[in-house]
Amino acid sequence: MTLRIFNVLGREKQDFVPLEPGRVNMYVCGPTVYDHAHLGHAKSYVAFDVVVRYLRYSGYDVLYVQNITDVGHLRESGVDPILLKAKQLQSIPMKIVEEYARSYFEDMDALGVLRPDISPRASAHVPEQIKMTQTLIDKGYAYEVNGSVYFDVTKDPDYGKLSNRRLDEQESGTRETVRVDEKRNPEDFALWKKAEPEHILRWDSPWGEGFPGWHIECSAMARKYLGATFDIHGGGIDNIFPHNECEIAQSESANDAPFANYWMLVGSLTVDGVKMSKSLGNFRTIKDALTEYRPEVIRTFLLTAHYSNPIDYSDEALQAAMGGWERINNAARLVRRAMTTALQGDEGNSFLVRLDEAKVAFIETMDDDFNTPRAIAVLQDLTRDVNTLLNSGANVGLPVLEAINNIYTTLGGDVLGVVAKDDVATGNGQREAGLIELLISLRAQARANKNFAESDRIRKELANLGVTLEDRADGTIWRVS
Repeated sequence: MTLRIFNVLGREKQDFVPLEPGRVNMYVCGPTVYDHAHLGHAKSYVAFDVVVRYLRYSGYDVLYVQNITDVGHLRESGVDPILLKAKQLQSIPMKIVEEYARSYFEDMDALGVLRPDISPRASAHVPEQIKMTQTLIDKGYAYEVNGSVYFDVTKDPDYGKLSNRRLDEQESGTRETVRVDEKRNPEDFALWKKAEPEHILRWDSPWGEGFPGWHIECSAMARKYLGATFDIHGGGIDNIFPHNECEIAQSESANDAPFANYWMLVGSLTVDGVKMSKSLGNFRTIKDALTEYRPEVIRTFLLTAHYSNPIDYSDEALQAAMGGWERINNAARLVRRAMTTALQGDEGNSFLVRLDEAKVAFIETMDDDFNTPRAIAVLQDLTRDVNTLLNSGANVGLPVLEAINNIYTTLGGDVLGVVAKDDVATGNGQREAGLIELLISLRAQARANKNFAESDRIRKELANLGVTLEDRADGTIWRVS
C-alpha cells in the first residue's frame, strides 16, 4: 500500500510522492521558548516524532527541521512573551531563551522524541529574514512605513488558500498592535517591526533598528535548509491562520515556487473541550506529568487519537492509556524473559503467520495517514494472541520468541515509541529487574521451607512497590502495576 497523507492544502488524502525519490524534507513549526512546555506541546511533537520515525522505518532519508522561536512572536496584545517573562523574572531575554530551550529539549528527550536534524533559532537567522523581506519589497509585495515593513495581502491572489478564508471575510490576521492607518490594508502583516525605545531585542536593518515579524522566520529558515520547495510542513491546527497562511504567501511570493507540497496540521489537546494553553491557565507541564506517568504511557495516551483530531486530557484518560500500555509491555517483557531459557527449535512456528499478519496490518494502518490509534489496536490484538501462546504451556522455540520480540521492538518501540526498552517503571531496568528476580527466588525458598509468613511479606512489599506476582505452574512471573 502507498503512503497516503491528508493534505490540508486541498483538503483531501493524497498519495505521498516526495520531490526526490527516497528522500523527505520536512519542516515543523517549533516552540516559542518563554516557559516550560506543556502536554499540548507534547501532542504536536510526539505526533511528528512518529511521522519521522515511520518515514525512516519505511526507508526514507528524512531531513527534519524544527525551529526555535526566540524573537518576533508577538501576541494579539502586541506583547512579546519572552520580553514579558524577562521583565517578570528581572532577567534578560536571551537568558530566558536559553533556560526554556534547554527545558524544552529535556522534556522531548524524556518523552523519547527524537531530536530534529536541525533546530535553527530565529535570532540566529535575522540576516536571512532581512534579505527575504527586501526581496518582497523589490518585487512589490511589501512596503515600508515608519521603519516597519508589511506584506500587502492584496498582491497575492492565493492568500487564504490553506485556511479557505476569503480576503474580504478576514479580520486583521497579524499578531501585533499597530495603527490601522500605518498599513494599506488591515489584513497586511508585519515582516519587520520598528523597535520602540523600550524594546530590548533589536537589530540594524535597511529600515532602521527593529526586529522580525513572527511569520518571516519560518519562511527564511525553511528556505535556507530545505530549499524553496520541500515535501512536508507540519504545525498545529490553531496556527493555520494567520501563521501558516502568511508563511505560504511570503515564501511563494519571494521564491516564485510552491512552498510545501503536503501540509499536516495537528489537532489540539483540550481540557473539558477547551484548548490547553498557558494563557488560559488550564495547562499541565510535561515535567509535572512525568512525575506520575512513564513517558511511554503519555505517548500511548497522545497516540490514541489521530494526529489531526483533538484529544481531551484527564487523569482518567491517562489511567486508561496506562492500562493499555501495560498489557502490551507486560507481554513484551514475558517474551524477553522466555527468550533467556528457550531452546532452538520450531515449536510454535505456526505463530509466525500471525506475526506476518500483524506486521502487514500495522503498515497498512500507518500508510493510511499515520493512523496511530489503529496501529496501537493492532499491537493490542497481537498481544492477546501472544498471551494465549505463552499461557498455553507450549515450549515455544527461541526463533519464534525472537520474531515476536522483533515486532514489539520495531513497531511498538522504534516506530511508536510506546514499548519500553526496560522492564520496570524507573531507573536502571536491567538492575531493578534482577533485584525483583532475586526477591522472587528468596520468596520461593521461603515457601519451600514452609515459611509462609516470610513469603507473604515479600509479596506484600513488592505489591507496595507496584510489582504484582503471579504464581503459575511453570513458576512465578511478575509485572509492574
